[in-house]
Amino acid sequence: MTRHVLVLLAAAAAVAAMPSAARTEPACPGRPDALGTARVLTVDPAATPRVGRKHFPQTLPLADMEVVLTFDDGPRAGRTDRVLDALARECVRASFFVLGRQALAYPALLRRISAEGHTVAHHTFDHPLLDRMPPAAAEREIDHGFAAVETVLHGRPSDRPGTPFFRFPGFASTPALLERLEQRGIVVFGADLWASDWNDMAPGQQLDLVMARLEAARGGILLFHDPRLQTVQMLPAFLRALKSRGFRIVHVVPPQSRTATVTGADAR
Repeated sequence: MTRHVLVLLAAAAAVAAMPSAARTEPACPGRPDALGTARVLTVDPAATPRVGRKHFPQTLPLADMEVVLTFDDGPRAGRTDRVLDALARECVRASFFVLGRQALAYPALLRRISAEGHTVAHHTFDHPLLDRMPPAAAEREIDHGFAAVETVLHGRPSDRPGTPFFRFPGFASTPALLERLEQRGIVVFGADLWASDWNDMAPGQQLDLVMARLEAARGGILLFHDPRLQTVQMLPAFLRALKSRGFRIVHVVPPQSRTATVTGADAR
């Protein structure tokens, strides 16, 4: 065997040995300059019951300059559809923490979120602050949201969500509810940083604010609200800014089966 062949075999073995989490998704078809989705991260409830440094000691195992995009409070006609259009143009996948009442109000939009490969996660039925409710009532509110989403997506109500990802409205958790959700195998998402888009500001101001926070944090789980018009208007420029400044998008998904137990493994 020649030295040249041995070198080629060694290089092939090195590539095969690369961690799966480092493999990238295919380029955006027809858009070589698009931001794209760099990788898919499987988040297993058994290994990662809660994430987000704003609220918990731990977060997702992201590399430097990696960003997870999350959107709360939708879907909403005239807003979420425009967010989806902007994400599609850049081949970016995100996670939508939807309200049950909004899922029932705009079922076609919810189905579009799912059909376009985004993660459909959960945010209660009606957005109450759960720490102000008795624990049993709070859990019923959570389950009501699960059931609404499952009805729209799968034609049947269920308190076992297809995607076991949940975010508390207003991040208003309690130790009892956190423990209960962990027992049920549901990951609670906080955030590493947010856009503060609940405050009125011009799209350009919001863009500057978010990019400054991302540059300081070097990435993380980022919170937006897709029903907010300023976020809708800012999003195309924001995605281009991520591309130009070297940030990479990570898409979070649950395990495809109970045998997928390693958080951080590539889902593809």
